[in-house]
Amino acid sequence: MTQPKKPKHIAIAGNIGAGKTTLTEILSKHYRWIPQFEDVDHNPYLFDFYDDMPRWSFNLQIFFLNSRLNQLVEISKGSETVIQDRTIYEDAHIFAPNLHEMGLMSKRDYDNYFGFFQTLKQMVQPPDLLIYLQASVPTLVGQIQKRGREYEENIRLDYLKRLNEYYNKWIEKYTEGPLLVVNVDNNKFAEKEEDLGEIISKIDSQLYGLF
Repeated sequence: MTQPKKPKHIAIAGNIGAGKTTLTEILSKHYRWIPQFEDVDHNPYLFDFYDDMPRWSFNLQIFFLNSRLNQLVEISKGSETVIQDRTIYEDAHIFAPNLHEMGLMSKRDYDNYFGFFQTLKQMVQPPDLLIYLQASVPTLVGQIQKRGREYEENIRLDYLKRLNEYYNKWIEKYTEGPLLVVNVDNNKFAEKEEDLGEIISKIDSQLYGLF
């Protein structure tokens, strides 16, 4: 029997508070994958952005695009399986268009940014499996409040709702590669062993053809 090909790149996508980091940590331990998290601490634009969004939105998005592209280049060079918390697609399909729609990024900047993303996308491989954590706004709010991050305290409901709409639109059209959607309203993988087991068996069958 031939050995199934070792996956190189698993990515977890989802709105703020969906549980991406938690699931990344759990799966990286279970499968001995290398976890890769978003580096919020070393982002030189974040504070300026929160201070003056229209001025800094383009710079911030370019910074994110560059750091995620960098991650993808590193993943392709390595031989280990990496699990990535958030993807290069989310900035382009969710956060940037939302900033544009809210009047926080000019059309010129948005078109420039999205065109650049389209070019870069052709140069990188999509993930071997994308796991999307789908959650309703009340679930997101509950999880955001639970973790109590200071800079997230003022996130507005309409903002989360808009992001959710962008996420669902993107996932409906996602054809880059294998996709696993986990409904976080029903699946409490962080607390329930059997819910986590359900995710793991789906991942096994997607990646290794095990049933």
